[in-house]
Amino acid sequence: MRIVYLHQYFNTPTMHGGTRSYELARRLVSMGHEVHMVTSDTRTDASQGKGWRESNESGIQVHWLPVPYSNAMSYPDRIRAFSHFAVNSTRRAAQLPADVFFATSTPLTIAVPGIAASRWNKRPMVFEVRDLWPAIPIAVGALKSRSAIMAAQLLEKAAYAGAEHIVALSPGMKAGVEAAGVPPEKITIIPNLCDPERFQVPASAGQELRQKYAWLGDRPMVLYAGTLGLVNGVEYLVRVAAEMRKLDPEVRFVIMGRGREEAPLHALAERLGVKGENLFFLPSVPKEQVPAVLSAATMATSLFTDVPGMQDNSANKFFDALAAGRPLALNYGGWQAELLDREAFGLRLPPKDIPAAAAMLARRLRDPRWLAEAGALAGKLGRERYSADIAAKRLSEVLQRAAAARS
Repeated sequence: MRIVYLHQYFNTPTMHGGTRSYELARRLVSMGHEVHMVTSDTRTDASQGKGWRESNESGIQVHWLPVPYSNAMSYPDRIRAFSHFAVNSTRRAAQLPADVFFATSTPLTIAVPGIAASRWNKRPMVFEVRDLWPAIPIAVGALKSRSAIMAAQLLEKAAYAGAEHIVALSPGMKAGVEAAGVPPEKITIIPNLCDPERFQVPASAGQELRQKYAWLGDRPMVLYAGTLGLVNGVEYLVRVAAEMRKLDPEVRFVIMGRGREEAPLHALAERLGVKGENLFFLPSVPKEQVPAVLSAATMATSLFTDVPGMQDNSANKFFDALAAGRPLALNYGGWQAELLDREAFGLRLPPKDIPAAAAMLARRLRDPRWLAEAGALAGKLGRERYSADIAAKRLSEVLQRAAAARS
């Protein structure tokens, strides 16, 4: 089967960011499918005037269009980047022979080339919902004007109506799509995924990172590795670090990432007296280096602010912790918190009670038996329920059914 896969922010393991599309696409290739990925090159300065370029990534034929983007950009600049890619990728996608088009959001504007290419070629589109857009951009104030909100809501309806089938990454996202009028039989849940083989690195990899920093050594380490955006609410961890200094000053907090909240986080850490004391900022690393970083961590974290819809997320950092077999602490409700409560692979921290959260961490970070048991349960869950192999097989079935429905 020929699959044209549209994802504006596709990453390989040598790049920074999530690699869900890479892991799924390379497995689809291994199943015998031909996969063309239509994406953007965010690392290239578009002002250089370069057009499309192609590369082969693990058997995936990748079509790259230079469109600068980062989480540090203003909301208007982001919207311009979304629109630029949507317009310019439409022709490219439509020119590629396909049995099925698979468009994954965010951003929601990926539906534009998906719908257009599907109609032009009279082949079906499957649409993947990674976040409930435009609900979340509206909630955080990224979309404010009535006209912008109405346009986004119309695009959401068009994406769902134009799709032969819809993939949702969580039960909450499925419910959100159903609330928009989509029948449940048109939606399949394929959660985010783990690649345990890639994350099972020797213990020496983590030790090398620990010995690199004198302030870390053998001390307990709580890690946040991910985007430093507004919805991520990483200031929560800075405040927990300040409280932890009273309870166990040897515990180290590490924030690794980049985004528009990076400077405010540094300022808050300095104001609370934790920067360079028990909290340290490290630069973001390519995905292929994340396993070694997680190997060094005593506990990983997944954090979000109290924004409607965020508890339905399917965060990469959550699944990376499972893949690495690391205990996980999170501070939000929803399906991931319910899973954690059932499977006991970490801590559910109170989002509004910083002293209580610090006390919970302080107790468990000094409990080797609990840490070992929670880590083992995380790894087992990642291997048995959320493996990339399982997800790719389910996606292949969805795409083949969609293609057959139009043949």
